[in-house]
Amino acid sequence: MGTSREPKPAKYFVALLSSSPDLLTAVETELTAILGEVDGRSEVVPWTASKFYEKEMGAGLLRRFVSFLPLASPGNLAAAKIQTQRIEEQYRERGLSGRRVNLDPGYLDVYKVVLGSTKNACQRIYLHSGIYGEATLLYYDGGFHGLDYTYQDYLWLETLVFFTTLREAYLAQLRKLG
Repeated sequence: MGTSREPKPAKYFVALLSSSPDLLTAVETELTAILGEVDGRSEVVPWTASKFYEKEMGAGLLRRFVSFLPLASPGNLAAAKIQTQRIEEQYRERGLSGRRVNLDPGYLDVYKVVLGSTKNACQRIYLHSGIYGEATLLYYDGGFHGLDYTYQDYLWLETLVFFTTLREAYLAQLRKLG
């Protein structure tokens, strides 16, 4: 019989989506209050994965990933998602129904990249408070690999490079912890 124990701490990140480069930068300040000091940023790349968000957020969307220095329990994912929803609300245009920024927190551990979501689906596991978790990239054979349901932007070369670099930083942090 196995013995239950807490998992190793994880490396948190947030995927940001907005048509405003200035807003991508401004939101980082809000995110540091939740997740700690920023220690990594992907390049800002045009969002070409779909037109899903255009009706709500407009055209010319940009994607950026930001990672955070402190390691934290994977059990904090639902709380992080709830807090990022509050930030999205804070930046919503008055009198408009659409968001100006989309924030999707997740974490990376040795084996995978996990996303938080408010939407249920067959591959998602309920965490708490209306939040689900989804393993969207798996690490094996020396690299990250998507699954049938993995969002296309998580398979972009720029994204995979970001997560590979993030994993290396995470492993170095774990080594320092002993």
